[in-house]
Amino acid sequence: MTDPTHLEHPRRRAAVIFIFVTVAIDMLAFGIIIPVLPHLIVELIGGSIAKAAVWSSGFSTLFMLMQFVCSPIQGALSDRFGRRTVILISSFGLGVDFIVMALAPFLWLLFVGRAVSGVCAASFSTANAYIADITPREKRAAAFGMLGGAFAIGFIVGPALGGFLGHLWIRLPFWVAAALCLVNFCYGFFVLPESLPKERRAPRFDWRHANPLGSVLLLKRYPQVLALAAVFFLLALAQFSINSTYVLYTDFRYGWGPQTVGYTLALVGVLTGVVQALLVRRLIPKLGERRMILAGLVFVAIGYVVFGFAPEAWIFLSGIPFLCLGGLAGPPAQSLITHQVDPSEQGRLQGALTSLQSLAGIFGPALFANLFALFISNHAPTPHLPGVAYVLAAVLVLAALILTVRATRDMPQHIPAAEPKTT
Repeated sequence: MTDPTHLEHPRRRAAVIFIFVTVAIDMLAFGIIIPVLPHLIVELIGGSIAKAAVWSSGFSTLFMLMQFVCSPIQGALSDRFGRRTVILISSFGLGVDFIVMALAPFLWLLFVGRAVSGVCAASFSTANAYIADITPREKRAAAFGMLGGAFAIGFIVGPALGGFLGHLWIRLPFWVAAALCLVNFCYGFFVLPESLPKERRAPRFDWRHANPLGSVLLLKRYPQVLALAAVFFLLALAQFSINSTYVLYTDFRYGWGPQTVGYTLALVGVLTGVVQALLVRRLIPKLGERRMILAGLVFVAIGYVVFGFAPEAWIFLSGIPFLCLGGLAGPPAQSLITHQVDPSEQGRLQGALTSLQSLAGIFGPALFANLFALFISNHAPTPHLPGVAYVLAAVLVLAALILTVRATRDMPQHIPAAEPKTT
């Protein structure tokens, strides 16, 4: 069998750097349009903020739905035809799509553009499969942590840059996002090598497996993988307690305005990037993958509990470091999963994981937002608990912790060797 780390070391390092840059630039492109997309919707529908709020919610749901449907398809395509082709086509498609959105004179065209963005963004699962192809087993957790850091960088810089550009012209962020994606495509076309040689590819593309249901059937073939995939789903679902209630909850309970919210979310992004890009790499040789996952889940559960019950703003802020330390769990969990699956199915595996996270994005916002609304309404049940969304998130994480303990207890405790220092 061909060595999964078949690329020579210098080329492998260059490929990892490219994938990191690709994910960071793509997330930067998505982050840039976050502050201006709702305002562009307001402009296109004639100025009604109430209607724009409804349409914005629909745009978010559509984006997640397209990721849910298309991630397994892109994963299966990358297993059959190679990672490089799928990644480059997606980068090019995103660039063209942002141009269409920048020019869109009608709401329906912007809506279609958002759907195409969801399709192309599904390539993030292929980027994960690429990392699994070229990274030795003992270094995958650190590599996945670097990808998590790339996500964080994109979401820290993107919205701030988008707000500045949107102040100059509301459509300018879309043009900048398009330029970033197309430059990324050109860079990858000349630099990125293929990670999956022909002899290790899937023998055919099978539509029965290239769909969300088929991807779940793939997970069922690996019981430990299925359990850890459920952990991914529960963590993603819990994360939407923040996405859907953070702004309104901190306003309701602590009187925070947009500026304070922006500063604290930037802090979350910075700390998450530090944890995933730096701490994971340093701690994995000392703790091993299983203990890292369990520690991360404990930390994030503590963070949600603090968020849910904090009577004062300073106590709420003390929960942010715990929440960010929860980022220790994801990369080693993803690494463990890749160890269990055949190389020719890594794309489908990553597509399945992305689909599960997108499924959480379809239902999570409505669940947590409505629960928060109920507990601050005049008909709120007792006890009075405005932070109920975060309490539920903590319960979901504790369920994930129990699943992880059961799924990994028979796995050998593998502690990767530290990388030798180079001079």
